Amino acid sequence: MTLRYEIVLYWSEPDGAFIAEVPELPGCAADGATYQEAIQNVETIMEEWIETARELGRPIPEPKGRLMFA
Repeated sequence: MTLRYEIVLYWSEPDGAFIAEVPELPGCAADGATYQEAIQNVETIMEEWIETARELGRPIPEPKGRLMFA
């Protein structure tokens, strides 16, 4: 599956991990000890988010590309 959603990646001091969030998919986020791990984890979560939305008959947002407010 090709995923073209924007990912916001940042360090979270309270979590002691990098956080990767997908603003266009509400609640879609993952963490990791490194940038690479956080990205790998969020890619898995994105696929699961989309699969679950399909199974439940919920709309799946079209990727918009770069968000201006991020």
